[in-house]
Amino acid sequence: MQAGSCPGAFLSMQSEAWRTKSRFLRYSKPFLVSRLIAMSSTLSPSPGHTVVRAACPHDCPDTCALLVTVKDGVATEVRGDPEHPTTAGVLCTKVSRYTDRTYHKDRVLYPMKRVGKKGEGKFERISWDEALDTVASRLQTIAATDPQAILPYSYAGTMGLVQGESMSMRFFNRLGSSLLERTICASAGAAGYKYTMGTRLGTDTEQVQDAKLILIWGGNPIASNLHFWMRVQEAKRRGAKLIAIDPYRSLTAEKCHQHIALLPGTDAALALGIMHVLIAEDLLDTDYIERHTLGFAQLKQRVAEWPPQRVAGVCGISEEEVWQLGRDYGTTAKNGEATMIRANYGLQRIRGGGMAVRNIACLPALVGAWRHGAGGVQVSMSDAFPKNTAALQRPDLLTRQGVRPRTINMSTIGDELSRPAAPDFGPRIDALIVYNANPVAVAPESQKVVRGFAREDLFTVVLEHFQTDTADYADILLPATTQLEHVDVHATYGHVYMMANNAAIKPLGEAKPNTEIFRLLAARMGFDDGCFSDSDDQIAAQAFDRKHPRAADFDWNILKQKGWQRLNVAAAVFADGGFTTPSGKCEFYSASMLADGLDPLPTYIAPYESVASNPLLAEKYPLAMISPPARNFLNSSFVNVQSLRDTEGEPHLDVHPDDAAARGIVTGSMVRIFNDRGSMLAKARVTPRARPGLVVGLSIWWKKFAGDGKNANEVTSQRLTDMGNAPTFYDVLVQVEACGAPA
Repeated sequence: MQAGSCPGAFLSMQSEAWRTKSRFLRYSKPFLVSRLIAMSSTLSPSPGHTVVRAACPHDCPDTCALLVTVKDGVATEVRGDPEHPTTAGVLCTKVSRYTDRTYHKDRVLYPMKRVGKKGEGKFERISWDEALDTVASRLQTIAATDPQAILPYSYAGTMGLVQGESMSMRFFNRLGSSLLERTICASAGAAGYKYTMGTRLGTDTEQVQDAKLILIWGGNPIASNLHFWMRVQEAKRRGAKLIAIDPYRSLTAEKCHQHIALLPGTDAALALGIMHVLIAEDLLDTDYIERHTLGFAQLKQRVAEWPPQRVAGVCGISEEEVWQLGRDYGTTAKNGEATMIRANYGLQRIRGGGMAVRNIACLPALVGAWRHGAGGVQVSMSDAFPKNTAALQRPDLLTRQGVRPRTINMSTIGDELSRPAAPDFGPRIDALIVYNANPVAVAPESQKVVRGFAREDLFTVVLEHFQTDTADYADILLPATTQLEHVDVHATYGHVYMMANNAAIKPLGEAKPNTEIFRLLAARMGFDDGCFSDSDDQIAAQAFDRKHPRAADFDWNILKQKGWQRLNVAAAVFADGGFTTPSGKCEFYSASMLADGLDPLPTYIAPYESVASNPLLAEKYPLAMISPPARNFLNSSFVNVQSLRDTEGEPHLDVHPDDAAARGIVTGSMVRIFNDRGSMLAKARVTPRARPGLVVGLSIWWKKFAGDGKNANEVTSQRLTDMGNAPTFYDVLVQVEACGAPA
């Protein structure tokens, strides 16, 4: 969309922002002042500029409302919308530099075909006609034998409902290609949470500043959930106690009153220990339990097996820490004050990740924390949004063919690309269409992934902004638009606002939106179904189900003018029960889990790889390793922005002083991190931020920007979680050795 073609997308110079400041008076003075300063600076563009409402597309719970300043068709600045209650005029360092991304000198702006070996990244420019004809011809040839030999591979390069999975899924459903099980982030926790609660709903971020105890469990919101952290800081100013539960003393943990550094993969055991303390010391809301939960008697028997002494041994912490954590949690709630848990994705990426989230989800119901708007737990708010998936993706195009294709798990793509045709598998994967993803950098067990992508007989098409590690293996590389160049609509998973993204500028070069690329491919393939002619605005208008009470007020034309709109969601969603489990209650005992072959009660599932659970492996590889997000990257996005990469420095590994001394490692040493799956090099940082027995490599670096061309996924495993078929990125044992003197 051309800037200026949608008048409703632009802010009036006579903004009503100052007239709305009274709504912010509930915050402290510092919070209010920061917002009003942001309002005055953001809503006053210079003469000759326009301001376009947009939304951050990246895989972050904050999904910020953006204001894009445009002059003479050029985006000159991206700021946070001060009127949006979550964004509050503040952006992270990454997105505040979004124009650096859109106008980056290395943008892919024209279709290209490979002229070198796969992985060399050598391409030459071709026309769109040649690119589309080549792709359509190859796909038609493969599909004539079996369309399941074609696999789409995508995830959250954009979280938009239009440029994500709309026209693309229509195309693949009509084609009858293999289905992709998109599980690489949070499906383990989603499964555990839904067994317990019925739906992915939780504490409203806008209420968090009223909590008196906040547990930040398995996350680092300073780096990955900034606007939640702003609310946490306000709660802290009002006297709330903050406790971080994380094997690593992250930036967030350093700012909390207490840090509990448990062993990786033992979170489920700690939750059982908290339950034990709550029951042993009668810190329960018996009324809430009786009216709104199922299976308390069975739960009581189970947690009796988990006294703090046992929990402390499993988690590698002190018995007193378990007792005190349970008492803090229970007594705060008993005093009528709100207790809030932010359970993030780090704790899910181990063998028992689904069970860990399930156990944590049981805690608020035991103490009645859901009675308060600021109480409860937030894992994800995704199910607040009644997405109209059938209209967006048109699964009927697939079902009308009468055959359901196989499903390939994205987390095991390394193995899947090497599998030959077989009766229990189907045809070999002969074509791969990658969009909104960078699997060569992100998927686990990298050596296998690279071998698969390097197959000369694999036809690979990549839609991208940049020549990523994955793009280097493309046969055809197609230029995609960035968020400033196309239309989209967004749900979120950290707050409850529908978000609109208006195109601020024309596409650069010959870049096209994902939707347009798949429209053109559909036409080349002879798909004449009416849905392939839908415009992006028409798709956006179908995004949410207006028959659902939460989205009854949804109107795309209004939303794109305002930029954001709150769903009709109560401040305290489970204050009076209302769980959407089969029983309508919070299920401590889940018959659904039993039917699915799982333990119906909260339990502890030990990691695949740990000193305690796999002592033979630990003799070779005695150190646990996790690879949480680096502050200046977002998954593998922004790694190629020079200023952000310079800030991050180079790949490094945090090692506890005891572990470093035993290996002759000092800060600045080059070290080799390795196990049976692979190895990588990094620069050591000797620091107590990593607990003993743990090494931490902040991620995810593009391989081409690492000295040895490798990243943390050289050593991660393709094994999947207990439920949800998710990856186990943090369930890893390694050895570390010094391999060079300090620089």
